[in-house]
Order: sequence, then C-alpha cells, then structure tokens
Amino acid sequence: MVKDQMLTDAQIRKAKAESKPRKLSDGEGLFLFITAAGNKLWRLKYRFNGSEKLLSIGPYPSISLADARQAKDDAKALLRAGKDPAVAKKLKKLAGEKRSAETFEVIAREWHGLQKAQWVEKHAADVLDSLEKEVFPHIGSSPIRELDVPEIMGVLRLIESRQANETARRVRQRISAVFVYAIASGRAAADPAAVVKGALAPLIKGRQPAITTLAEARDILANVEKEAAHPVTKLAHRLLALTALRPGTLIATPWPELNSVVDDVWQVPASRMKLKRKHKEESARDHLVPLSRQALEVIETLRTITGRGPLAFPNTRHSHKPMSENAIGYLLNRAGYHQKHVPHGWRATFSSVMNECNPADKAVIDLMLAHVPKDKVEGAYNRALHLARRKELAQIWADMLLEGAPSAAALLEGPRR
Repeated sequence: MVKDQMLTDAQIRKAKAESKPRKLSDGEGLFLFITAAGNKLWRLKYRFNGSEKLLSIGPYPSISLADARQAKDDAKALLRAGKDPAVAKKLKKLAGEKRSAETFEVIAREWHGLQKAQWVEKHAADVLDSLEKEVFPHIGSSPIRELDVPEIMGVLRLIESRQANETARRVRQRISAVFVYAIASGRAAADPAAVVKGALAPLIKGRQPAITTLAEARDILANVEKEAAHPVTKLAHRLLALTALRPGTLIATPWPELNSVVDDVWQVPASRMKLKRKHKEESARDHLVPLSRQALEVIETLRTITGRGPLAFPNTRHSHKPMSENAIGYLLNRAGYHQKHVPHGWRATFSSVMNECNPADKAVIDLMLAHVPKDKVEGAYNRALHLARRKELAQIWADMLLEGAPSAAALLEGPRR
C-alpha cells in the first residue's frame, strides 16, 4: 500500500480489481480496500489503547471520498476524546435500531395489544382500523419521540378535509392515548395530540334523522314495502322497526340465536351489543328482546329464505357475511326518506312514540333500547329486567305500528330489485 498519497475521485473510479485484494491509501490511516471481485470499501486503520484496530466506513460510491474523509476526521475526534470509534459506531447502530423500534406504529400496535383485552372485539377492530387507515400511512414510520404538534395536526386536518370531523376527534383521542402510553414507558416526553384538541374543527352534533310520530312511522313501513327490493331487505327493515335494535346488531344476527328463542324472548349476547366490555361482563348484560307476534312472523318468514345458512340476513353475494347496513338505508332513501329517516332512526321513533303513550314506563323503554344506566342505582333497577312489562310494550308497539299492514309473508310477493 502506497503511504501518504492523497486519492482523487478519478483514481478511485478508474481503479480496477486485480487477482488479489489491494488497498489505495488516502493518508492518516484511511484507505480504499478493493476486493478481487471489484468491490470498493472504505476503511480506517487506527490504534486504541496500544492495539491496532480497523473501522469499516462503508462502500464506494455510496460513501464518497469527501464523506470518507469526514468519517476519518470524526473518528480521530473520538480518539482524542479517549473513545474507540468502532465501539461508538456499534452504539450508534444500536441506538438507531432502538429508534426504529420506537416508531409511532410499533408503539401504537403495542398499546392496542394491551388495551384490546378490555374492549369488545368490534371496537378493538375499529380502533386498529382507524389507525391503519388514517394515521400509520402518514406518521407510522416516524420515531414517536420526534413527532410534534404540526405533524399531528396535519394528520387530523386531512381527516377534517373530508368533513369527517367526528372521526378526526376519535382519531385524536387514540393518538393521544398512544402518546400517554409511550410517555409512561419512557419512550416519549410529551403528548402533542393533547395540545391540538382545542384546534380541531367544531363538531356540530345533530341527531340522526328520524320520524317521531306514529302516523308517519306507519307511512314509512307502507312506502318502504311498496319499493322494489330483495325480500330479505324488507324483512330486515320490518324487524328493525319492531325491535328497535341497532341496525349493526340486527344485520349480523346468526340463526342459532333466533333458533334459541325461549318464551318469545330473543337473547342477543353482550358481545354483539354496543357496550364496553366492563358492562358486558356484568350479569344480565345480554340484551333480551321480547318478540311480538308480528316479529315472530317476520322471523318465520325469513326462515323460509335464509334459514339454511349461518346468518339470518346474509349478504346476497357472500352468504357467510352479513348484509350491508346500507341496504336498509338505500331502501329508505328510495322510498323518499333521504335525510328524513335512517335505519337507526327507528330507535328514536320507538322511544318517542312509546314514551308519549306510556310516560310511566320510561325506565323500561330505555331498557328495551339497551341503554346503559349512568349510575349504580339505576343499574340495579335495570337488572330487575321487567320482562313482563317489556313483552307488553313490545306487543303494544307492534299492534300500533302494523295496524292495517300486510303480513310478513306478503313481502315475499312484492316487487324485487
């Protein structure tokens, strides 16, 4: 190896491989090692504590001549400070690996894995899905410690740009929870998502459109059932109106539940209800749905169509998947109720009409809607079930709503899409 000869870029580019590896010196221990295969690697020879050592800097041309000389100067500075450059390089690599293991996505998934034990399966899936769709593509690969307020605000503004202000607020809460977890585990110093809370676009809360009078409710059923639609969709809509269940709960109903109806009471497992797990683990938290004669007729009519499959309301293309909640919504829209009444609106209809007719039964009506009591006293009262009165109210509601309406079986004969 020729000593104390400064290299040039031209020399390096023109240097060819030979039968044996060789070295081109740049002085002060820095040299280019050329393998027999033609690879060019920067290395630095130095002494530390009396021993000769070798520092690998990197390949040429990824590491240019100027970069290699800068690496040499940095190594010499470490030596003057009494530090071994090779050890410093390993420590830096380990720190980088640690940083890569502390990205927002890595920590968010870790947080989710710990939290999901207290959530119902659907909510746990919703939380992770929102992070995967709304957050990870933008900041998932960033070290969580380096994320700041403008970056978090940018993610949320993207969501708000779709007029999804409520989604933006939910996502902010989840991002904030991830930061709190990272702070508690020593991997972040602050929660920028907490700072942006007051800067989010205002959320204008509005009730879901719903008809709230009995006469109009009867008209809805009549108009909807005149529409051309798959009979299963019409039956789903009628049963939704009769039971005041949440649409998502209804459409995911498996036949084993309906096949297990006892004394005209349908027991919907807590795992399918919109409740926190802590409520679902309490006794009597499965939702009991008293079935009127008309509701039972809907179920028996439905059985003739889908009774051999796993789901009561299957998707028309994939029988192992539930029908889309939008199917009922589109049916209402076609019947003229766009922005006037939505599938979820039947809960408001039932509550409004029944509370007006039976004001003394407010607590029982709330129980029929599976509303979670806000205090322990009310919770104890609700656990009494009041099943007899709930059965009476379910039948009163069905008789009022379907007065003069055709039978459920008649829906099979109506126009189809």
